[in-house]
Amino acid sequence: MSARPMWVSTRAELRGKRHRRAHSCWDHLIVAPLWPKYGVNLGTLLRTCDAVGACLAVPHRPWIREALAKGNTLRTPSCIHWVNDPLTWLTTQRKDSDVVGVELTDESIRLVELRPARRRTVVVLGHESDGIPPDATALLDTAVEIPMLGTGLSLNVAVAGSLVAYRLAGLI
Repeated sequence: MSARPMWVSTRAELRGKRHRRAHSCWDHLIVAPLWPKYGVNLGTLLRTCDAVGACLAVPHRPWIREALAKGNTLRTPSCIHWVNDPLTWLTTQRKDSDVVGVELTDESIRLVELRPARRRTVVVLGHESDGIPPDATALLDTAVEIPMLGTGLSLNVAVAGSLVAYRLAGLI
């Protein structure tokens, strides 16, 4: 018995199914790596944000603008929110958003239990080594744990943020 050949879409067909132009701000889902350590992760997250229809919120630091420019492989600009003070910004976001942090806490839910966002949601990502600071953890509505079988304690920020963003966008 021979297998049916799989249909592979051409680049032109794929392009026709996607947005014709970049958004100025989808603002339903915001991925917020507010304490970044590595610039390469920011470029990856920017690409993921475009893929899931999210915006990226980053602290306003000189090296971050350069990291985003270097890592942005998209031809059109993406939706970026610049944050001066992460704790103040998060406090403001809580007024009209669900705040979900990727962090190990006693109350963390597993990624598989996370449901797609039904209202404006901010995904908070911490520092590569130190996680989300305690003052910011207190501002989370939900903490999400990404289960791991290996010896590492966590995934890098770009991978963790991408998994949670896809889940909240309802794409996985």
